[in-house]
Amino acid sequence: MPTRVEATVDNPLGLHARPAMLLAQKAGEYSSEITIGRKDREDTVDAKSIMHLLMLAATQGTTLEITAEGSDEAEAARALAELVRTRFEED
Repeated sequence: MPTRVEATVDNPLGLHARPAMLLAQKAGEYSSEITIGRKDREDTVDAKSIMHLLMLAATQGTTLEITAEGSDEAEAARALAELVRTRFEED
């Protein structure tokens, strides 16, 4: 069963190019299949693709659902959620 965690985008500029790059890089460190979707929509995107992440158009206050499935799924989901929760290291 996949691991799912939620995290809310808190930085003022939302999920723009730099945070999308950081998320994709972090996701690429794991072998699990990782998707991210907005809590208010049905669709999800590949967390390892910067372009797909940008298509989420996640602004400040958007709740994201991170889903990982694979041998390192729990660690992967937690790491990506932590990146979102720490405002993509922008502070």
